[in-house]
Amino acid sequence: MSGAVPSARSLIADARRRFEAAGLGDPATDARVLVCGLLDIRPTALLLEGDRPVAPDTVAQVEDAITRRIRHEPVHRILGRREFYGLDLALSAGTLEPRPDTEILVDVILPQLLDMVTKGLKPHIVDLGTGTGAIALALLHECPQADALGIDISEDALRTATGNAERNGLGSRFATRLGPWFDQTPERFDIIVSNPPYIRSDVVTGLEPEVANFDPMAALDGGPDGLEAYRCIAAEARDHLEDHGLVGLEIGFDQRDDVVQIFEGAGFSLLEERRDYGGNDRVLVFAPRLD
Repeated sequence: MSGAVPSARSLIADARRRFEAAGLGDPATDARVLVCGLLDIRPTALLLEGDRPVAPDTVAQVEDAITRRIRHEPVHRILGRREFYGLDLALSAGTLEPRPDTEILVDVILPQLLDMVTKGLKPHIVDLGTGTGAIALALLHECPQADALGIDISEDALRTATGNAERNGLGSRFATRLGPWFDQTPERFDIIVSNPPYIRSDVVTGLEPEVANFDPMAALDGGPDGLEAYRCIAAEARDHLEDHGLVGLEIGFDQRDDVVQIFEGAGFSLLEERRDYGGNDRVLVFAPRLD
């Protein structure tokens, strides 16, 4: 950078140049989101605030963040938070970074949840492998009549999810419990949701470094065929689901038929399915067969 006093705009331009030189996939977006996040400036406010001088200690913080990003640490890991379905969620070492595709699961389950409310229910939700609490908290935010339990094997994740619930004003309707799955949870629920680990073990280590080196392995590795979590959930779900209840799952792009077979074999029927923004199978919703 030149000797001029840095501004948000000049810091973004510098970050973009360095990210391009490092071969990062989307240098313009990374630079804008990273610098604006560190300076607490909305990208839409750059026209008004972009030329204001930045304090030297903040410039040093930006410089450190740029270096971390060049080493493939994800932007939102560096910022320590990410927006999901309009909620501001903190991240931690024990949590998967929520992705936009997971919002599709919320989109699909929400009408079902609100329909239960119109029928006089106060829906009880369980989020298996809750991580940041993203799915459960998004549903609670959109449905004030519901409450949720987040289950995870990571105590770090449970602390993070609890903090996110409190940060977003949902703490009174959200609780957490240590897993795995339903091991310590005897209750029945109206809705079971999960974005479980579903990547094959032999694929995980070959993922892009932003994922393989920074997301928790337990949230990624779905076993030799990527389906272990679905088998565990299917085997226990009937005992923890009300007769009118639903199971909503995120799946890998090539897992639709296998997951449908697993749940049909466990006494469920496929109720709804949805593809992601790239046209890949992403969400399946099952209802228990009552025959």
